Amino acid sequence: MRFDPLSRSFLRSFFTWEDEEEMPELKMTEGLDIYEEDDKIYVKAVVPGVPAERVDVTFEDGVLRIRAKVEDKKEEKEKKRVVYRMDRVASFDYTATIPRPIEEDTLEAKVENGVVVVSAKIAEAAKAKKIPVKTK
Repeated sequence: MRFDPLSRSFLRSFFTWEDEEEMPELKMTEGLDIYEEDDKIYVKAVVPGVPAERVDVTFEDGVLRIRAKVEDKKEEKEKKRVVYRMDRVASFDYTATIPRPIEEDTLEAKVENGVVVVSAKIAEAAKAKKIPVKTK
């Protein structure tokens, strides 16, 4: 059996909730994929709930870094006494070494449906070359 610090049974050992439905839903996902397709390399990073303007993508010395952070504060007030408050903070920081040389001027980053997709063309020097085989 694998230890899961976010499992309901583990959380119950530290916290108590009167109603089982009050217990928070916690999920962790791995969210970075790097793959090649045709003559391009792609990096996909999951950043759910983060708008494009809150995503920062940098590339330096073969290392791609994707950072994203969002903070939402919501308050509902009744007669100046806070009766409901919800703060949501989501932060993502992915770092990946690109496994092949790329043409840096072709780097593009897009955010769609909570996924950042960074793409770039693979450098000509890094592509496989056919070597003719000679006979004596």
